[in-house]
Amino acid sequence: MTELVQLNFSEKYQIRLKQAQDKLYIFCLIRKKWFVYTPEEWVRQHVLNYLIVDLGYSTSAIALEVIVPITGMKKRADIVIYQKEKPLIMVECKAPHIGITQATFDQIARYNIILGSQFLMVTNGLNHFYCMMDFEQKRYHFLKELPKI
Repeated sequence: MTELVQLNFSEKYQIRLKQAQDKLYIFCLIRKKWFVYTPEEWVRQHVLNYLIVDLGYSTSAIALEVIVPITGMKKRADIVIYQKEKPLIMVECKAPHIGITQATFDQIARYNIILGSQFLMVTNGLNHFYCMMDFEQKRYHFLKELPKI
């Protein structure tokens, strides 16, 4: 059995797991289906719970694996929350063993040049960073948390 890392999120979240054919699966709140467990998906499902349960965002406003075209390549933003059909929050999830570095922020900043989200979140499930964009100054300001709906 895969060892589940205790993440820095509320323990009240109901993350659904199942074992089948010697593999561990995790249920996605948004896509409404089972996926083979990965550490990054473990983090993503916790983030989705945080956004929905704690902050009050609607599941219908959330999109996963949003394609971001960058220099001829199709990159993917892990989570995007839309408000009035415009990106409001973009989240980059990393596995718990992956450190959050300047390169991680550079990655989400490049994606955000295309998407134009007002808020960014970067997390590995253990450490969470929240930012608000200042498009005029072309920089981001760190926040203590994301805004509630």
